[in-house]
Amino acid sequence: MTTQRSQTRSGIRSGRLGQGIAVLVLTWLVITHWTTAAEPAPIRLALIEGLSGPFANAGEAVHRNLHWAVERVNRRGGVTLPDGRRPLELVRYDSQGEAEVALSRLRSAIDDGITFVTQGNSSAVASALIGALERHNTREPGRRAILLNYSAVEPSLTNDKCSFWHFRFDAHADMRLNALTDVLREDASLKKVYLIGQDYSFGQQVVRRSREMIAAKRPDIEIVGEELHPPGRIKDFAPYAVKILASGAQAVVTGNWGNDLTLLVKAAQEVGVRTAFYTFYGNALGVPGTIRDAGVGSVLAVAEWVPNLGDPASEAFYASFRRRYPAPSDDYLHARMQVMVEMLVAAIERARTTEPTAVARALEGLRYDGVTLGGVGAATMRADDHQLQQPLVVSVMDRAGTPGVPHDVEGSGFGFRPVRRLAADEARMPHGCRMVRPE
Repeated sequence: MTTQRSQTRSGIRSGRLGQGIAVLVLTWLVITHWTTAAEPAPIRLALIEGLSGPFANAGEAVHRNLHWAVERVNRRGGVTLPDGRRPLELVRYDSQGEAEVALSRLRSAIDDGITFVTQGNSSAVASALIGALERHNTREPGRRAILLNYSAVEPSLTNDKCSFWHFRFDAHADMRLNALTDVLREDASLKKVYLIGQDYSFGQQVVRRSREMIAAKRPDIEIVGEELHPPGRIKDFAPYAVKILASGAQAVVTGNWGNDLTLLVKAAQEVGVRTAFYTFYGNALGVPGTIRDAGVGSVLAVAEWVPNLGDPASEAFYASFRRRYPAPSDDYLHARMQVMVEMLVAAIERARTTEPTAVARALEGLRYDGVTLGGVGAATMRADDHQLQQPLVVSVMDRAGTPGVPHDVEGSGFGFRPVRRLAADEARMPHGCRMVRPE
């Protein structure tokens, strides 16, 4: 009896335990289903960039900018679509700065179902990605993707190599160089210039076009040296700096970026070069902190935006970024990357879908009036070549705290003061694109 009663009680306890587990499992399934239903799938953006290797610092600076842009969109509720709002998500793919690796990462991103790809640090990599997307989108129209380019500025990418699947949000090299050489032209004392760049399509373009523009604007200036060097491989630029010193150059024009620029300017300082440097990217990534007083009044840079524009919108924009990334080493804000993400969101909302072909068409002709680019107006994505038409500002290095320089760069004590601002119409250049659009 006792045994039988004991077994009965044990069976009751076992039955109740089983019922409890069943209830817990059912509750978990309901909660999981509700959570999944309540959280729409994010719209993913692939970042294919050199996040390791010699230009990793530039890649990580890009990631910070895009991550912040995504955060800003998500903070206001995400992207509005007919079926509700969806958040953005940034997914990192390390290309190591190599074209072949980048192509492999592109295949991975597409296999992961990502249709919006971002890249910029290297025109050679961008060219490879554009070609790959042209082939892929033709072969597999059901799995198309588009490339959003924030920094690859070799002009052919929106000229003879233009593609419907590629949009450039940075001013291309000729646009930047035209602004720089306009400022260079105004220095009447300047008689000798040295040209140096990285030995790939972009660097070659900058050296060639620098020679041509200077000859057209100031035929009295002598080009006393031209140099191309392997990108990302030179650890000691002293031999190049010695050549610059020996040439008697009063100014150097360079498109170098990342460590190739920082190490070049550092070597020039160490061997006693005291020339002006007309640069694309001399306003960050260690350059101001490296040259310090030697750069005051002599290092110039061209960009779509600098912190010292002086208008309230720009001040608020910069202050917000610095609150998010307060470390001095993280102080490298690219307005164009914020513009790129904001314009993508606007295009998706205009197209009312994330389908890449529809989004690409919605991007064409789209106007952006947000961040005060260059302090002089809005930007428009030109439909004919997918080159963003945007303002530019040329600035010169000076000590923080001097008139016009309330903000320094990377905690260096030195910042950049605007010396010339160009509205989008002034920065505009003709193109040779023959766009082939999908039917």
